[in-house]
Amino acid sequence: RHQLDRVLIYVNVRSFAVQWGEPLSEGTDERQTIPSATEVVSALGEGCWLWEEAQDLQESYQDNSTLIYVLTTWRSGSSFFGELFNQNPEVFFLYEPMWHIWQKLYPGDAVSLQGAARDMLSSLYRCDLSNFTSLGLFGATLNKVVCSYPLCSAYRKEVVGMVDDKCLKYNTIVIKGVRILDINVLAPLMEDPSLDLKVIHLVRDPRAVANSRIKSRHGLIRENLQVDFTERLKPPSWLKGKYMVARYEDLVENPVKVLRNIYRFANLSSNHDIELFALNMTSGSSSSSKPFIVSSRNATQAASAWRTVLSIQQIKQVEDYCHHAMSVLGYERVRTAGEAKDLSKSLLAHSKL
Repeated sequence: RHQLDRVLIYVNVRSFAVQWGEPLSEGTDERQTIPSATEVVSALGEGCWLWEEAQDLQESYQDNSTLIYVLTTWRSGSSFFGELFNQNPEVFFLYEPMWHIWQKLYPGDAVSLQGAARDMLSSLYRCDLSNFTSLGLFGATLNKVVCSYPLCSAYRKEVVGMVDDKCLKYNTIVIKGVRILDINVLAPLMEDPSLDLKVIHLVRDPRAVANSRIKSRHGLIRENLQVDFTERLKPPSWLKGKYMVARYEDLVENPVKVLRNIYRFANLSSNHDIELFALNMTSGSSSSSKPFIVSSRNATQAASAWRTVLSIQQIKQVEDYCHHAMSVLGYERVRTAGEAKDLSKSLLAHSKL
């Protein structure tokens, strides 16, 4: 059927599950199996996380630290969003550290790795990188802290301790990832008084995400991603005051306002330089020669590109799957192809979260 079938996000208000056990290819019943713990540890090997030892954590961490996890999914503008923290000299930022687990085990069952991902985060938020056998952190060359003197001259095992020391000097640690599939996985970290983790949930119009995934050169296996927004409407005690939703579309339309709101939530102070950076990222030229910078673009045009690229049939297909979440998040449906292509008409309403 449509290529859209292979990349479609299925957002449902009532439940959260990710079904990765789809056939490997058309016409075959072969399915991925859940790896055993032994297979997982064996597959990770050198340079990756051995979560068996994750309980041996550092105790001497700053009491006044602010810990943030950016919860999002693929093709939601999270690289740009993460740069709002990576560019801040007061923030220790890590980009997709759970990539190492997926690199060794994907394709496989993502749900079975959620506990391992949480254990990894628990140690990273305590500045414990002792279980890494190399400095091969994903995205290290784009990280302003990791790729700085004296760390960037050589990637050796003994350098990892320097990263620990660097991390402990920061009062704000932000980790961005797309591999935590349910915020409930993070509940133990958010309830842990020694961490007091906060979560920023970055969301994007599912029609734009579908369009971006179709264009992705890697593509994705067929998946059903169901996001539970019900408990966000009536949040449990561990979520109150520790959860914030940020819409990608709001960020690109009013970057300074949204940046200030995000920073306020993260106990950070905005300044002229970071606000100028956000403005340049949403309206600047298409590339940059400067280090540690994700390419800028006209983000407003990019955010609405789906309206002129997707057919009305594809748009309706996404809307039918995602209508509950779209209603909660404030994304309006379109009735005709003409309405979709009329870029003067905003399709953003007030979010219920």
